[in-house]
Amino acid sequence: MVPPATATATATATAACVGDPASLADLIGRLAVVEERVRAAVAARRMLDPDPDDAFRGLYLSDEQADRLLDGRRQFDHPSGASLTDTSGALADRVERDAGVAEAAGAEPRLRALASRCGLSDLDVDILLVALIPDLDPRFEKLYGYLHDDVSRRRASPGLALELCGRSPLDAAARARCGPTGALVAAGLLVVEDVDRPFLTRSLRVPDRVTAFLLGDDRPEPGLAAVLVDPPDVGGALVGRLARALTAGVILTYLRQLPGADALTAAASACRRAGRPVLAAQLGAGLAGSSSADASAGTSGMTGSDTSLLVEAVREARLRGAALVAGPVDAQSAATVAAVATAGLATSMSPQIVLFGRGGWEPETPGHAPLVCDVEPLPTTEQTALWSAELGGSALAGHLAAFRLTPRQVRRTVAAARALAAADGADGADGADGAIEIAMAHLAAAARAQNATGLERLARRVRPSVSWEDLVLPARTGIALRHLAGRAAHRGTVLDDWGLRRGGGRGEGVTALFAGESGTGKTMAAEVVAGSLGVDLYVIDLSVVVDKYIGETEKNLERIFVGAEGLNAVLFFDEADALFGKRSEVSDARDRYANVEVAYLLQRMESFDGTAILATNLAANLDEAFRRRLSVIVEFTRPEEAERGELWRRMLRSVPLADDVDLDFCGRAFTLAGGDIRNAAVTAAYLGAANGRVVGMHDLVTAISLEYRKLGRLCLPDEFGPYTDVLHARE
Repeated sequence: MVPPATATATATATAACVGDPASLADLIGRLAVVEERVRAAVAARRMLDPDPDDAFRGLYLSDEQADRLLDGRRQFDHPSGASLTDTSGALADRVERDAGVAEAAGAEPRLRALASRCGLSDLDVDILLVALIPDLDPRFEKLYGYLHDDVSRRRASPGLALELCGRSPLDAAARARCGPTGALVAAGLLVVEDVDRPFLTRSLRVPDRVTAFLLGDDRPEPGLAAVLVDPPDVGGALVGRLARALTAGVILTYLRQLPGADALTAAASACRRAGRPVLAAQLGAGLAGSSSADASAGTSGMTGSDTSLLVEAVREARLRGAALVAGPVDAQSAATVAAVATAGLATSMSPQIVLFGRGGWEPETPGHAPLVCDVEPLPTTEQTALWSAELGGSALAGHLAAFRLTPRQVRRTVAAARALAAADGADGADGADGAIEIAMAHLAAAARAQNATGLERLARRVRPSVSWEDLVLPARTGIALRHLAGRAAHRGTVLDDWGLRRGGGRGEGVTALFAGESGTGKTMAAEVVAGSLGVDLYVIDLSVVVDKYIGETEKNLERIFVGAEGLNAVLFFDEADALFGKRSEVSDARDRYANVEVAYLLQRMESFDGTAILATNLAANLDEAFRRRLSVIVEFTRPEEAERGELWRRMLRSVPLADDVDLDFCGRAFTLAGGDIRNAAVTAAYLGAANGRVVGMHDLVTAISLEYRKLGRLCLPDEFGPYTDVLHARE
């Protein structure tokens, strides 16, 4: 019984063949020629057999069995009705004429097209068919065993293939067609097995994917299908330049993908603009040298599975007559990838290949010299157009340019947002067509979900839950914070659309310093800024970053910066003076390496292209060189009386309060920072809950006195006023 999966595959292939009758007719006709040649070879072998009465002949295949196999109806009767008396040469001529007529009528027989794309000679095509026929008719397994005089050898060999094609095994040029330099093997259309055997007795096998293609099946191998992508179309000057290069016949291109860019989408768009079918493969980490952070640390290399996948991708591109876009590859592997992709065939027969990676191309790499280009992130105007296209012209597109997403991330974001909207029950306004109406909140949540999780090993991810309304700050501080948020939100417009981006590889990141005493709202303000941008806040974990071994801290920081440049996120360095401290005079080795660490951070901040906030209680301890690299400096001070009263009211707005609670007195009498007020409010809430009643003034005063003691401050009667007796009651 045929398994369901096999039955489905067979049905699909059959349906494809029915839709391409000229291609199938050409293949069957050519196989009929091979069948005639096999018949002639079997007859010749019987006539020349020196020992036809061999008692052990039955161990292989008897003459009678061969006769029974050959006396039946031909499996590959030519559709033109050629008679059985036609010689193989006459039949081959007729097949060729019929194929020419079909091509003139607009058909494209697959075998002929493949031969043209791969530069196959007539002998190559004949060898391919000899190796292919046992996969289409099991009779030929036994017939090949008979011709080999070894029933275990059921596939064609180079010796048998040359015999059936009328070539001598002493013909060096003919032998080379089955070797590694031959077009068949180089193009991945033929596999030579049993390489430890003498050349003429090795096995020839046609890969299953090639057989399926010739029968009309366009589905790639499952492993390759898993990495094939269909990116959206984008425009831009680079896409136009690549399209012109492809039209001019450039074979190999290498794209250096800058942070936040999508080289695969740009290359695929260029192929489409040039009128080329495109096969786009997002390859695995092995070709990219592990993660981006690890690649920056110097690790690289291709695994065997990666190379095999690449060979499949190149072969699939040849089968389809498509340009191949593949990557990412690291700088060390790019040359190997190019060698695999262009090996064995004349340059004119190689598919056009576009590779991409994060590193540069080594100019002294042997082999074909590529066209090398840099791919930068899309400018704001093109990103807005892409959002609009994916959202069907929605007005929300104009509010999404702040998200630094690649074109494929934009497509995934919209798909994820539709799923979120469906889960929330957000149907179309009329509900007639079942359309899903996406809200900004759905898009923001879906965009945050596009962030990779690699950074979470070195930082704590915080999803913002506060907004501008939750901040109680002096007007000057609030203005500075809004300027910081606006700078991060409109960076693309200013730097790209208005042309103010600097050159020289320097980053244009937004970096801010939050300076102020503990509890004045620095962490909360960072969360508000991230929330206003619709992104997550990543709080750097110093316990994971700082390492006692020399050089390890810098490596951890590099992983953070590299990971953050590809994220829609805000980095938050709390207690930044621990990392960004002042350099000192070198008196021993420890001073030297401490200065090296600070110098590295100065260089890295110069090239950083993301959003980072440094918070410190001791701004004077930061190295002065950092201040020049800061976009905004925001000073946080202790709240004044009115601000303290507002903080008390906001902290306790959802807590049941007794009638005797005087929050104005709390704001006026106790000079606490915002963080201290929150701690006292939480303590008072616990006291009230423990007593099974609402929070009263007694609970508030008690909580404030406990906070004073934590801060090392004296509880003076002048401050507590009429509530001093509460202090005495506690004592």
